Formats: sequence, structure tokens, C-alpha cells
Amino acid sequence: MKKNDFSDTEGLMNTIIGKDTVITGTVDVKGALRVDGSVKGKIICSDCVTIGTTGTVEAEVESKTAIVAGKMLGNIVTSEKVELQTNCEMDGDLRTKSLVIEQGAIFCGACNMKDTKPDLGFLPPAEKPEKLKTPEKVGAFNKNNKK
Repeated sequence: MKKNDFSDTEGLMNTIIGKDTVITGTVDVKGALRVDGSVKGKIICSDCVTIGTTGTVEAEVESKTAIVAGKMLGNIVTSEKVELQTNCEMDGDLRTKSLVIEQGAIFCGACNMKDTKPDLGFLPPAEKPEKLKTPEKVGAFNKNNKK
């Protein structure tokens, strides 16, 4: 039986961005990523993104899970879970299935736990045909009552 491409890297911390390292651009990682330095741009990760206590991320993040212990400025989209640990600073929106916020964490943003698609664009809610017809029905009902 053949394994998928991610099976060899899932759960392994195979990429670490060190404390004094600064990366600008897109970081695309198969496996887990730990950021103890600075990343500006975009992070795409097949497993877990961990932002350490000394880590600073100004980026859009797409991953399976995310753990924030440092500073995060930007949106996070995960397919499973986001964890905001004590003393972290998160300024941005979250889209995830599960959210853990520890006491002492700072979170400024919105969280959507209904739809975990990685598209961050705004889509207006679909209008129901029944709601569009409601004023007409009310008007017709009122006219009938006046007679």
C-alpha cells in the first residue's frame, strides 16, 4: 500500500526558523514549522505552525493546526485547531474548527468556526427567496384585514 506525500513528514518538526532569522516572502513547508525568529509574508504548512515566545509573524497563515506563543499579526486559517497560549499577542482573524485561548493571551480579531475553507475573501450571505417575498405577503395580508 502506497502512502500519501505527507505521511513521512506529519508530526515531525523538520523546519525551524531561528531566533535571529528574518524571512520575507512565502514559506511553504511540508511537515511542521516552528518560528522563533521573524516571518513577513505568507506561511503555507501541511502540518502544525508553532510561533514560539520569541517569534514574530506578520503574515497570512494556512495550516492544519497553529500554536501561537509569540506575536502574530495577520489571519490564520487552519483545518483543525488554533491554540493561543498565555502571553501571546494575536491581532488578526481566525478560521478554524477548534479554538483554545489560554488565560493571559491577547486576541484582537474575529473567529469563524463554521467554514474552514482557506479563502479569506468576504462573501455576502445568500438571500433566501422567502425573505424577499415577505414584504409583499405582509402588504397583501394588511390590505385584506382592512376590508
